[in-house]
Amino acid sequence: MNEPLQRFRIIRRSPNVVELRMSRPEKLNAMDQLWFRELTTVMGSFGVDDDVRAVVLTGEGRAFSAGGDIDMFHDLDGDADRVRPHLRRVYDAFHSVERCAVPVIAAVNGLAYGGGTELALACDMVLAGESARFSFKEVDVGLQPGFGIVRGPQVIGPQWTSYMALTGRDIDPCQARACGLVQEVHPDGELLEHALGLAGEIAAKPLLAVQVGKAFIKRHTTAGFSESVEATALLFGTAQHAEAVTAFRQRSGRDRGRSRTELDTSPSL
Repeated sequence: MNEPLQRFRIIRRSPNVVELRMSRPEKLNAMDQLWFRELTTVMGSFGVDDDVRAVVLTGEGRAFSAGGDIDMFHDLDGDADRVRPHLRRVYDAFHSVERCAVPVIAAVNGLAYGGGTELALACDMVLAGESARFSFKEVDVGLQPGFGIVRGPQVIGPQWTSYMALTGRDIDPCQARACGLVQEVHPDGELLEHALGLAGEIAAKPLLAVQVGKAFIKRHTTAGFSESVEATALLFGTAQHAEAVTAFRQRSGRDRGRSRTELDTSPSL
C-alpha cells in the first residue's frame, strides 16, 4: 500500500497478529467508496509478503459499522449504470475478507447495521460485545442487503436471514449466537482482549494447515452475486428508495442537535 489509509488503522498487536480498526468514529464507521477501496486493498495485502497470520477487524469508537453512508446512496441517484459498478465494488470488498490469505476475526463493538452485519458475515468467525446489535436496515429505505441475502442463508440460515432482511429488526448478541452469526459473547471492555487472544491462538497453529482449512471452507463464495447485483440495482431505481433517502437526509439535518444516543437508534444502512 503506497498511500496512507484514511478509513482504517493497522495496529501490530504481536509478531503475527494485526488489528485492523475501522477509523471513522464520527460517522459510526459508515462505509463510503473510499472505505470499500481501502478494505479491498488492505485485505489483499495480508499474509502475502509479510508474517501476518491472523487479523482482528473492529471499529473505533461506539460502533463496529453503521453500514453504508447514506450520502453515498444519494449520490448514486438511482442510476443503474452507476449503481452496478458500486455494488460490484461493495461485493469485492466483502469478498476480499473471505479471500484474505489469513483468518479474519470480527470483534463487533456496538452497532453492526446493514453493511456492518454483512461484513461480519464475510469474516471467518465473530466475537461480539454485550452492547453489539446486528440488523439489516436496508428494507427501511426500499433496498435489500445484496451481499447479506446471498451469504446470510449460508451462514445463519434462510429463516434468520428472512427475519432480519424483511423486518429491519435488531438482534442482540445472544440471538446472533443462537443463529450462528456469533461464536462468542464477552463484556464490552473485554471484547478486544478475547479477540486478540483467539487470533494469537490461530496464528500459533501450523500456517499451511490454517490456510488450507480457510481455503476449503470459503471455496464457494461467488455463486448468486451476479443475480444479486441486478436485483439490487433495480431497487436503487425505485421511487420508494429515493423518497426514503430524501426523508432520511432531511431528518438527519434536523437531528444535528440531538444526542448521540438518540442518533444511534436512527435508521442506517
